[in-house]
Amino acid sequence: MKAKSTIIFILILAIVGGSTFLALNGANIGKYEIIRAKDAIDLGLDLAGGVYVVLEAQTDAKGAELQRIMEQSKAIINERVNGLGVSEPNISIEGSNRIRVELAGIDDPQKAIELIGKTAQLQFVDPNKDVVLTGKNVIGSEVQYHNNQLGQQEIVVSLELDKEGTKKFAEATGRLTLEPNREDRIIYIILDDQIISYPAVQSAEEGGTAITDGKAVITGGFSLEEASQLATLIRAGALPVEMKELQTSLIGPTLGLEAYERSIKAGAIALLIIMIFMIIIYKIPGFIASIGLIIYTLITIFTMSSLGVKLTLPGIAGLILSIGMAVDANVIIFERIKEEIKAGKSIRTAVDAGFKRALTSVMDSNITTFIAGVVLYYFGIGPIKGFGVTLIIGIVASMITAVIISKYLLKLMVSITGNKNTKLYGA
Repeated sequence: MKAKSTIIFILILAIVGGSTFLALNGANIGKYEIIRAKDAIDLGLDLAGGVYVVLEAQTDAKGAELQRIMEQSKAIINERVNGLGVSEPNISIEGSNRIRVELAGIDDPQKAIELIGKTAQLQFVDPNKDVVLTGKNVIGSEVQYHNNQLGQQEIVVSLELDKEGTKKFAEATGRLTLEPNREDRIIYIILDDQIISYPAVQSAEEGGTAITDGKAVITGGFSLEEASQLATLIRAGALPVEMKELQTSLIGPTLGLEAYERSIKAGAIALLIIMIFMIIIYKIPGFIASIGLIIYTLITIFTMSSLGVKLTLPGIAGLILSIGMAVDANVIIFERIKEEIKAGKSIRTAVDAGFKRALTSVMDSNITTFIAGVVLYYFGIGPIKGFGVTLIIGIVASMITAVIISKYLLKLMVSITGNKNTKLYGA
């Protein structure tokens, strides 16, 4: 039994040690690359730099009507931002009539500013400058692959219209197919007083007919990127009111990255000091708690990387708080174990009784903190939301390590060291 427990414990140490090495240094294994944990986590605006834009609604609406307009505008801007491929953008309503958009770590900030800044209503205009459709008539716009007349696949942008738009578009396209000249068959797609596309309706001689089903495609030799951007602009072009750009700023990452580096160093030093303290006070349980803290850190990093959570400075504070909760859980459990040992129970029995007696206190404190994290994430904006999500992840990881993993490892150590030397367990 002792030999088996020793082998299992050594294997666990090897796995934890290997995982820690990979998290710190990364590795190339054949065709696979394991990225360093430091590089695998996405950074927020305050750490990675990026762009933020503040927009103000130009409307006299008030109360519930203004709130509806702002919520609708926020949803549409969010659709535009998602079209940029930005992970975890921060889009929030400030005050009653302003929207703040924060995009961290994007490759082309100027492109983002230009796209977000296109705030006028979308219009489809015929050569006579008559408005055929507006953005409110567009149900969807997607990038698709269609076969052209030569049987070759090409990238197109598809359109789907609502009932009113279908009727208007059928009338307009039926009329334009009769025009012999191409320039007289163009439907200009205009956003923010700029033409973003100008497809021409096929003439009757080319086999063109009125489009009566509310579905059309725009061709033009698009690249995938060009088609994606056009589809995004069409799909999200219908803001309910005009939005004026009040402030736009590019944020450099220098200060944030310096704070990030210092936070990593501070966290590593804090963990090391905590481990030394736990080992000195609690001996073997303290050593087990140290292993548990390393596993906690690995679980947290893996979870944040897998979910694409953006790490911000407030988020780092949330992680530090959850580390404190993990240490607090271990202290409560180990003190209960010491009490049981001093009461005359064997070490094995004391470990079981200590975890059982401490479980209620540990669960209560962690559940209340978890609820606070959920509330902060749900109702918070920007940095507050980041604090909440990292706190939630940290609390869940700390519960797994303190209640499950630490208990299992401690039982293995009891089997290895025997059931008599109470001094090894801080008693």
